[in-house]
Amino acid sequence: MELPSLAFAVWIFICFYASVDGYPSGKVKEACTSMIPCHGSSPRLSPEHTITVNATEFNPGDNIEVHLFMNDFEGFFVQARDAEHLDSPAIGSFMLVDRRLSQLLTCGRTKNSAVSHTSKAKKRYVKVYWIAPGDAPKRVQFLATVVKKYKTFWVKIPGPVISQPNAPSPTTLLHATSEALSASHPVSRLSKPFNASGCGSVKFCIRNPSNCDPESASCFFLSFHREKSSVFIEMSGPSEGYLAFALSHDQWMGGDDAYLCVNEDHHVHISTTYLKGRSPPVLDSQNALEDVSWRLVDGVLQCSFRRSIHFPADRGRFNLDASYYIFLADGEASEGGQIYKHCRQPLITSGLYNVTGLPQDIGGSRSPRLIKAHGALMFVAWITTVSIGVIVARFFKPVWSHTFLFGKEMWFQVHRMLMLTTVMLTSISFVLPFIYRGGWSQQAGFHPYLGCTVMALAVFQPLMAGFRPSRHAPRRQWFNWFHWSTGTTARILAVVTMFLGMDLPALDLPNPWDTYTMIGFVAWHVGTDVLLEIHSYCLVRKVEVIEDDRVQILQSLTSAEAEGRLFKQIVLTIYVCGNAAFLIAFLAAVNEM
Repeated sequence: MELPSLAFAVWIFICFYASVDGYPSGKVKEACTSMIPCHGSSPRLSPEHTITVNATEFNPGDNIEVHLFMNDFEGFFVQARDAEHLDSPAIGSFMLVDRRLSQLLTCGRTKNSAVSHTSKAKKRYVKVYWIAPGDAPKRVQFLATVVKKYKTFWVKIPGPVISQPNAPSPTTLLHATSEALSASHPVSRLSKPFNASGCGSVKFCIRNPSNCDPESASCFFLSFHREKSSVFIEMSGPSEGYLAFALSHDQWMGGDDAYLCVNEDHHVHISTTYLKGRSPPVLDSQNALEDVSWRLVDGVLQCSFRRSIHFPADRGRFNLDASYYIFLADGEASEGGQIYKHCRQPLITSGLYNVTGLPQDIGGSRSPRLIKAHGALMFVAWITTVSIGVIVARFFKPVWSHTFLFGKEMWFQVHRMLMLTTVMLTSISFVLPFIYRGGWSQQAGFHPYLGCTVMALAVFQPLMAGFRPSRHAPRRQWFNWFHWSTGTTARILAVVTMFLGMDLPALDLPNPWDTYTMIGFVAWHVGTDVLLEIHSYCLVRKVEVIEDDRVQILQSLTSAEAEGRLFKQIVLTIYVCGNAAFLIAFLAAVNEM
C-alpha cells in the first residue's frame, strides 16, 4: 500500500524546518562545544559587542563579575575556558543576576557552566557572576556567541583573560611578541603588489583559485623563490586579520612550522611559530626572517620575507629542501594583534612538495579528496538513484507490469537495481570520513549521528525486502507499510543530513549555493511526485466515466492506458534529466573546492 505524495512533502517540510530552526528559548546544549547557533548561515567576522570583567586575577572560589554589552541583541551564549586550550570543555560555574534575561546551562559534566538567553526579546546588557573552581587552570578566558538577528551573529568572540596570582605571563598574545620582533628587525612597506610572473619557471607557486592574479581581491597566493642558500617567500590574500602558511608532514594541524602575517592596527607584523596540536600558536622569541615587507590595501594583505634553507634543529624551523604538505589559512585578528581560529578550512596541497626543488604552479583544496568523494557519492545515491527508484515503484507498476526483465516485471527489476545501487554507494561513502578522520569526529554536530541512522535504515531496507510475503498473503499489507515508512524515513533523514553536511568546514561548499540547490531538488522531486499523483487521479476518473457510459469500453480503456503510459514516460525522462542537472552542478561545485 502507498501513501499519497502529499504526506512525503509535508514530512520533508517539517524535518527541513526543524533542521534549520534556531534556539529562541536559549536551550543551546547542542552547541556547547562549537558555540555555533543552528541558523543556516555563516557567522560575522568583526564583533560589535564587548565583554568585561571586574578583575584581572582570581583565586579558586572567587566570584568574578562578567558583563556583556551590545546594542539590541537577541541571543547570547557565554562560557569560560582554559585560555591555553580554548577547544577544551567549559570550566567553572555561573550565578545569575536577572533570571528574566539569562538562564544556566550544563555543558559537559560541569553544572551551570554556561549562560544563555531565555527568549529572543531585545536586550542591551547582561550581567552574571562566574565562580572559579578549585581546579581552575592558571589562565581563564571568557568566550561569547552573540545573536543580533537570526542571520546576524558572532561565534566564540574572545573576551578578557584572567589569571591566578603568580601565573606565567601569556605567551599566546601575539602583540607582545610581535612588538619585540619588530623592534629587532627592520620592516618596510611594499611599494607595489605581487604578481605571478615566474610561477612554474623560477618560482614555486600555490594559487587559489587556480591561475588567479595575486593583485585580485579574491586570490590566495603563496610563492617560494630559491636564491642560493635562502628562499624568498611571498604571501597574499583577501584578509584584514591575518594570513598564515605552514609546512607539515601530514594533512593535520599539529607539529608544523608556521609563518604568520598579522594586521595589528593597520600595521602588519610577520613572525614564525611552531604549532602544537590545536593549541593557540606560541610565537618564537627570536626572529628567523630577513627582508621583511608588507602591504595592506583594499582588504588584500600581502607580506614577503626571506629565510635560510637550513636551520639548526634546536631552532624549531623545518629545512626547506625536504617535502611537505603546505597549508594556507586566513582569519581574524583583534586590534591588539591577537589571532583567532580560522573560520573556514585551510587550503591544503594535495600532496607533498619540495618548494626548493623543481618550480611548479599548483593549486590546493579546502576540502580533502575523501570528503569530496563522500559528498559526491551520497549526492548520487540519495538525490539520483533512490529518487528515480521510488518514482518507478510508485507510478510505473501499471506501465511496465507486462514487460519482463530477467524473468521479473520490469518496474520491479529497475526499482531493485536502483535501490541496491543506493545501498552500495551509501556503504562506500559511509566509511570515507572515518578513514579521513581516523575515527569519530567531535566537530561535526548532528551530521555523523544522522548519517549512521541513514546507513542503518539503508541496510535494513533490502534485508526486510528479502522476507517479503507473497502478493496475496495477509501480512503483505503490513510489509508494504513498513517498507514505505522505513524508506521514506531514510530519504528524509538523508536530505536533512546533507543539509547539515553542506555547511561543515571540511566540505566548504559555496554558500548559499548549497542550500538553494538542495531546496531546489526537494521542490523538483515533490513537484514531480504531485504532478504524477494528479495525472493518476485524472486517469482513474476518466476510466470511471468510460465504464459508466458503456460505449466502446475496451477501445477507450486501451486508449486511456496508452495515454497514461506516454505521459509518465515523458515525465520520467524530464525528471531524470533534471536530476542529472542537479548532480552535474553539485559535482562541478565539489571539483572547484
